[in-house]
Amino acid sequence: MRKLVLQMQMSVDGSVAAANPGLDWQLWGWGERWNWDDALKQYFNEVFESVDTILLSRKIIEEGYLDHWGRAARNHPADPYYAFARKVVDARKVVLTGKLKTSRWPRTDIASRSMVDEVNALKQQPGANILCIGGAGFASSLVAEGLVDEFQFFVNPMAVGGGRSVFHDQRNGHKLRLLGSRAYECGVVVNRYAPC
Repeated sequence: MRKLVLQMQMSVDGSVAAANPGLDWQLWGWGERWNWDDALKQYFNEVFESVDTILLSRKIIEEGYLDHWGRAARNHPADPYYAFARKVVDARKVVLTGKLKTSRWPRTDIASRSMVDEVNALKQQPGANILCIGGAGFASSLVAEGLVDEFQFFVNPMAVGGGRSVFHDQRNGHKLRLLGSRAYECGVVVNRYAPC
């Protein structure tokens, strides 16, 4: 069965979105200022090579995720560090939403059944892993439903003093098993976990 891999940037104090939306806390967003070292860029591309489907929230595509990385793929066709952008273009994309009826993006399906039904159906299909990219609310919903098989947190060297988490079970918490951890020269630490 395929795994659903949730990939998020995180602050050292555990937020995936800062309470102050104007705070510039990530070493890399979607812009040209990409302050990751070459080893981390290479790892990021390796992650994308291990997937053939990308699960997205409606909000992130409406904020321009697919359009942005489509432009990046066209602007950097031979740059090995932008191979992931070409993968975003070429991979099958699935958007979970009840608010869109059709897709204007190539190789992008709109899935309107329940999140649990759609994700479980995707996991049963043949193929490589499924990479999930979305905001804190979308990720939290996947976590709450127990759908995430692997967490990949790109921990940035900044504390934001408050913000949003993807974990909200205050009664039982979320026990995780460490799959791997690697620090990079730029200050980002990638921590990989599986739910117990």
